[in-house]
Amino acid sequence: MSLDKTTKIEIPILARVEGEGALDLEITKGQITKCDVRIYEPPRYFEKFLEGRAPNEIIDAVARICGICPLAYQTAAAGAMEQVFGIEISQWAKDARLLMMLGQWIQSEYLHIHLLATPDFLGYRSGIEMAKDYPNEVLRGVRLQHLGNDIMKLFGGRSVHPNGVKLGGFWHSPKESAVKAFIPRLEAALKDAEDVIKFVSGLTFPDTTIPFTQVSLRHPTEYPVIADHIVTSDGLEFHVNDYDKHFREFHAPQSTALHSTTLDGRPILLGPLSRINLNFDRLPKHIQDMANATGVQFPSKNMFHSVIARAVGSYWALERALQLCHAYTYTDTPSAPEKVCAGDAWFAVEAPRGVQIDHFTFNAEGKATNIRISAPTSQNLPCIEANLRIALEKFGLDRPDHEIQLHAEMVIRNYDPCISCSSHFLTLNVTRK
Repeated sequence: MSLDKTTKIEIPILARVEGEGALDLEITKGQITKCDVRIYEPPRYFEKFLEGRAPNEIIDAVARICGICPLAYQTAAAGAMEQVFGIEISQWAKDARLLMMLGQWIQSEYLHIHLLATPDFLGYRSGIEMAKDYPNEVLRGVRLQHLGNDIMKLFGGRSVHPNGVKLGGFWHSPKESAVKAFIPRLEAALKDAEDVIKFVSGLTFPDTTIPFTQVSLRHPTEYPVIADHIVTSDGLEFHVNDYDKHFREFHAPQSTALHSTTLDGRPILLGPLSRINLNFDRLPKHIQDMANATGVQFPSKNMFHSVIARAVGSYWALERALQLCHAYTYTDTPSAPEKVCAGDAWFAVEAPRGVQIDHFTFNAEGKATNIRISAPTSQNLPCIEANLRIALEKFGLDRPDHEIQLHAEMVIRNYDPCISCSSHFLTLNVTRK
């Protein structure tokens, strides 16, 4: 590529991501002058059309936001409502929600590792193409993904848009035999999961250092899935209620998705790499040893190491799910009594792609009056754009256009963006005459 001209590279449709988005890249005299991850899906107005609805209607509806991570939305919504209404859910319900969330991690992360991310590192254009040379690895990924889906079905009735969660807990309690049947499958999956860690640690990763502020939840005792504190790589720790005191959301002109940064405009990184970097001490010692054996030193600032972080975190998820299945007992009261009152609350969970945080406000009748749903991908978008600039300059802007395009797609897919989840407008202004 000649460095004295302007080159425009347009990727009209990003492949191997959830949803529809594009990349507009402009290089002028060897400098990136435009780098927009353009989300062109129509805004979905989820927050707005949930206003005026009752709690269980909302819990059922938010599962439709994402076909991959429905439990993140349901768990965050239910948790926020229960805080508003002063409903204390049982330990049984807490464990059941954690088990479902772990199933969601397992199905999403292994899908991404085997079919979306790894083909990039091995030089394939798709998981199907890769399967010709790596059939056992792809079958392993599908097997692990199905296991995660089946765990979600346990309490949700189905893995896509599950409908088992309700205000105060669950609509039903699975029999012990149904849950215990997962024990041998989870034990076998641990061997698969160990092999996945070894497999991805043998990949070759581009050398790119990211300077972004990393953000994740922080649990008092274990690796975070559901927690009420946020930590950052800047050394901050604060309650989720103080989210707006540290970050801001805004609309970008090129996108129907919200963007998030620190208050002073710096990109923030959410997801598996931030999660392991900020919570490495929360992993059991033997899993820390497995992570160290990959050759990656955590904390890492190479975003491409997120595929290893996903593999390590998923091993922990399988092991934790196994513990919960061993301890499971049947209950005939899977839900606490419902009650409503006016108020508002924040609640956060770790979706596979990072912190999913909600803020709900209700009136005295228990109807929602204001809802804010902040998906991980929308919070990651400024980071993705900034990462593209860094990674492409490191890659070399004098390379042929098709090589720059492929590398740009690789960077974006590395975040496993859920574009559909991010296509919300929080503000809807209607003028009628």
